[in-house]
Amino acid sequence: MDERLIEDSFPFQRHMGFGMVDWGPDYARFEQPVSDVLTNRHGNMHGGVYAAILDTAMGYAGCYTGDPDHLRMAMTLSMTVNFLSRPKGTRLIAEARRTGGGRRISFAEAAARDETGERLATATGVFRYRDG
Repeated sequence: MDERLIEDSFPFQRHMGFGMVDWGPDYARFEQPVSDVLTNRHGNMHGGVYAAILDTAMGYAGCYTGDPDHLRMAMTLSMTVNFLSRPKGTRLIAEARRTGGGRRISFAEAAARDETGERLATATGVFRYRDG
């Protein structure tokens, strides 16, 4: 991956602690350390953590231009998340792929797993490219 394409973390991303690991045409990967502060009242990873990292990865998968001087932005129109399991490891890994779309809309799918290979959640989303 071209290091010039790695963008600074946005405030929510910094707060949660996840970051971009890889980004290319129709693809993005983000990782998040598993932490007690991200758990729900049952001690499981909160579903919102999965949703946030999957949403971010899918959005970036549709926004790759390969040119750091020509950024593309998108906003989420719709997203569905399926929760499958709990992490067995220490890292949450979200990989997303753009599956289609056109000039204004992008479709994507993503999966979250941990470093042991445990599948944690899947998602699909629809994104609209933003002007400006």
